[in-house]
Amino acid sequence: MSAEKTLVRLSGITKDYPKVATGGDRLRTLASLFLRRGDTPHFRALDGIDLEVHRGESLGLVGENGAGKSTLLKIIAGVVKPTRGTVGVAGRVGALLELGSGFHPEYTGRENIDLAAALMGLSRRETRARVDEIVAFADIGAHIDEPIKHYSSGMVVRLGFAVATTLKPDILITDEVLAVGDESFQKKCIAWLERFLADGGTLLLCSHSMFHIQTLCRRAVWLHHGQQRLYGDAFDVTREYLAYHEEKSRTEKLAHRAAPNMQVPRIIEAWIEDGEGERCTHFAKGGTLVVQGIAHEPEDQPPVVLVGLVRIDGTPVFGAITNEDGFVPPRLEPTRFGFAVRFENLSLLPGKYRARTHVMDVQGLRLFDTVEMEFTVAGETREFGLVALPHEWTAGRGGNA
Repeated sequence: MSAEKTLVRLSGITKDYPKVATGGDRLRTLASLFLRRGDTPHFRALDGIDLEVHRGESLGLVGENGAGKSTLLKIIAGVVKPTRGTVGVAGRVGALLELGSGFHPEYTGRENIDLAAALMGLSRRETRARVDEIVAFADIGAHIDEPIKHYSSGMVVRLGFAVATTLKPDILITDEVLAVGDESFQKKCIAWLERFLADGGTLLLCSHSMFHIQTLCRRAVWLHHGQQRLYGDAFDVTREYLAYHEEKSRTEKLAHRAAPNMQVPRIIEAWIEDGEGERCTHFAKGGTLVVQGIAHEPEDQPPVVLVGLVRIDGTPVFGAITNEDGFVPPRLEPTRFGFAVRFENLSLLPGKYRARTHVMDVQGLRLFDTVEMEFTVAGETREFGLVALPHEWTAGRGGNA
């Protein structure tokens, strides 16, 4: 794309915050500032971020809490200055960052509309022409004439979103806005964002909801400990991000299992077999897969067992639970019960999967333990999705037989 269509350009953006959590940190920071030393104790929130956003693009930011997402958005919005690097932003920016930021708590909602519009450079006439539209979008009723300090968090977000969007920014920056508010307001926000993007607007969306990132954004950036870990197509980035969390969760569960609590139900052992009873991790499409295991129940009562199959990125495919299928795990020895579930004519499409075994209490209400096992379905196919469903093509009612 040509340079004139670039609305945001970041080069080498680094942001350090001084450490002041303890008295010692504060003293060292003050000493460094007074002595003009460059060794001020600091926390690095962002490290060498390079990024360009073009007009009409929709870019999502994903990452764990503390990864630097909010800091990056604040730098783009001009709220925070970077420690190093250059920032170039062209066009009017509408930012919905921290809840209620930019609002005066003692002013009413209507007065805060006037204040926000003035800060955005609108004249009194332009503001008056848009007040009714803003009030209608916020839909907070008579509360519009009450001080902001009496608003709920959802009401603050409603008003903030109404102000930011009605002023028609060139770039809209949102930080977890869709996580607050009721379902009807979320639908209203998403509908507005879809119209905004369809009209050529530019969106920077920070969210922990991969659904919203995939729905609203074409591209995404994954920030990890302040660094840019992955940038690309939104579906590719979110898939890798979800796979990272699946692996992280699996590692944490393995660490937890290293010191098991034998006073609660747990999976003693679980494994995968083929149709001949051989343990394996590679299966052919259409073959047989058997998930087996031994569960511990401290009260010596048959537990409820759940076995699920998921894609490697965590997408659920199928789950079976013993009490729904009328199966009672048999007692192998005191407090130990066996189970196996057999999948004939495996319909999974080629790819990597996980089998998850879960043990629950005897009522099937509480889940206590999980064991995961990876396996691969081999083969080549041009079919799409997760499973191969029996199907037949016909001419249809409107065609010729």
